[in-house]
Amino acid sequence: MDEMDVVELVGRLGSDEDAMRKMAAFKLQSNIGDLSFADDFISHGGLPKLRYLTLQATGNTLAYSLASFSRLLEVDKGWDYVNQDVVERVVELVVTHPLVNILRGAMAILGAIVAHQYTPSASSSQSGSFGFRALKPAITIYPQFLEMLVSRLSSADHALCANSLQLINALMRDAITNEGEAEWPRFIKRLQELGVIKAVYTLMQSTALQDLAHPLLEFQALTKVLLRRWRDIVVDLHKPEHRRALKGIHVASNPRKPSDPVEDGDDGQEKKHSPEKWKRLGFETESPSLEFGETGYLGMMDLTDYVRKHKDAFQKLLLEQSTLPLRTRCPIARASLAVTAILYDHFEVERSDLDDTRSYLALETRSNYDKVFKPLILQWSRLHLAGLQAFLRLWKATGAEREDFLKLVDLIRILLEAVVGGAKRERTVQEVEDEIQEFDYERLRQLQMELFELSYEDTWGHHLRQVRDELNHEALQFMKEQRIRCLLQGAWFLNNLAYKTDAGRVTQQDLKPFPASSFRYAKLSHNRRFLHYGDFDIQADQDPGFESLQEKRKFSSHLRRPWLLLLDSQTPSPSTTPNEHDENHHSRLPPLGCLPSALLQRKYQTLAHPFQIDLPLQQHFKFPPQRNSNPGVEPGNPFPSFRMAGWAFDAVRPATDNERDEEVDGVGE
Repeated sequence: MDEMDVVELVGRLGSDEDAMRKMAAFKLQSNIGDLSFADDFISHGGLPKLRYLTLQATGNTLAYSLASFSRLLEVDKGWDYVNQDVVERVVELVVTHPLVNILRGAMAILGAIVAHQYTPSASSSQSGSFGFRALKPAITIYPQFLEMLVSRLSSADHALCANSLQLINALMRDAITNEGEAEWPRFIKRLQELGVIKAVYTLMQSTALQDLAHPLLEFQALTKVLLRRWRDIVVDLHKPEHRRALKGIHVASNPRKPSDPVEDGDDGQEKKHSPEKWKRLGFETESPSLEFGETGYLGMMDLTDYVRKHKDAFQKLLLEQSTLPLRTRCPIARASLAVTAILYDHFEVERSDLDDTRSYLALETRSNYDKVFKPLILQWSRLHLAGLQAFLRLWKATGAEREDFLKLVDLIRILLEAVVGGAKRERTVQEVEDEIQEFDYERLRQLQMELFELSYEDTWGHHLRQVRDELNHEALQFMKEQRIRCLLQGAWFLNNLAYKTDAGRVTQQDLKPFPASSFRYAKLSHNRRFLHYGDFDIQADQDPGFESLQEKRKFSSHLRRPWLLLLDSQTPSPSTTPNEHDENHHSRLPPLGCLPSALLQRKYQTLAHPFQIDLPLQQHFKFPPQRNSNPGVEPGNPFPSFRMAGWAFDAVRPATDNERDEEVDGVGE
């Protein structure tokens, strides 16, 4: 819009005709957001006329004027014309006017005024025109302002809800930041009594979340600020409200009156109280103010809220505890403070405002809403109550004692993390409370062990895998050398063993082999490249030498496990002489039957059993069960055959190609 249009627009704003003023205000609201246009508008004297319409106009003209004024303040212009008359007029509109389009603009103006940051060097009159203090005189005239403001949160118009919540956020932030320690808690309490928590909680679970995302997220951040402020307040018995809170807890416990007075206080005045006054309620000492060090005034508020709302249950619980031995009594006060600390850590209350503002970037898609919005934080007192009741229930169910207190705290932490942390945004607080109460100890203990295993794996998993790999390699080399030494020692075998092959049930008699007709002796050469063997009619007392063994087979370099040549089942004819250069010559070796127990027992008197190396090794390596491929083996034989030994060896890890070549060709003949 050029300069002539701005001049004409300013002139029409001061026209005597309402229709002309309405049209000018309508055009103004769509252009005033441009900074250059705003400067031209102010330089041509349009701001006084806009302020006049804000104070005097009605109907749509007033709605357009309020919208124009709020957008002018958004570009940080026109603050010189914001005075107490404007504030009082806008507050009056919020309280008395029913039209939504007027209320939207009025809420936006008040939100900008409260959120405006005035400089410390400004005059007292100017600084008093901004912040929460700027609204106090008008609120005094219209005391129902806060009530009407909270009621607008349930409006069907999303823009009006957003403007109302932005104004509430601005009031809360300014009160927490600039008001005194005694003022801001009263203001927050007043908002809570008017139902702001319930209204915002409903909005967070609604389907209109996309239109209200930013003010709702700001309210969630302000809730964390409040919790953090309450926690930072040190419990001091010299403060009247703190002293009254502790006294209320004590009185609600229905204490018994002592018969003897006890001197108390610096003035020597005698006061009657029990020597176990606070320990009876679950405190660790008789100085309860010191035990609120971790949770501060927030812990006292939670404990006071529980005692006030469940006075009868509290008294009944204390009466039941009084009949139990001292070591088995549940420390109620300490349990309440522990639940407060758990919730404080779960909702990450210590996160800074900067961390929360970064969450705005995650609001582009609806899939991120469950990650960003935590409506259950608004139900802090109900979650605290559910957690405390779960603590008391688990204490009784587990038969815990005083020294088990920290263990119960860990269980409650896991319980709240699982239920509250896993709750979706749309889930109601009642459903969460029911699940907490129905979570039994066995299920909770199982979850605790699963989390423990995950944490253990994260911490030690890499080291354990490294140790397991090293032991795997060592065990492999050990068993590999064992089997080679068995072949180097040599042994007798039974030829032509046979068993019953008929179908049917196998008996003990069927497991006995038929008598052998001859014997065979096999031995591996010292260079581990040739297997020498020969057949004999009888088994000699002394093992024959290599010169007596007429047959031999050379191990091919491509053979995967040369010591398993004995496993082959094919038998060449006696007249056939195998070709050493034939790649498949090992497939025509005669069957050597089962290795005799003499070979294995003789060698393994000094060498450990591969399956019984030592107990730690068995724990690290899970060997498969032995397959009895030879039903004629004696029960006490540790190695029925080389087939079994090779099978077990293969179950651990097969040799690499380099290891095979080194095994076969590493030693010269």
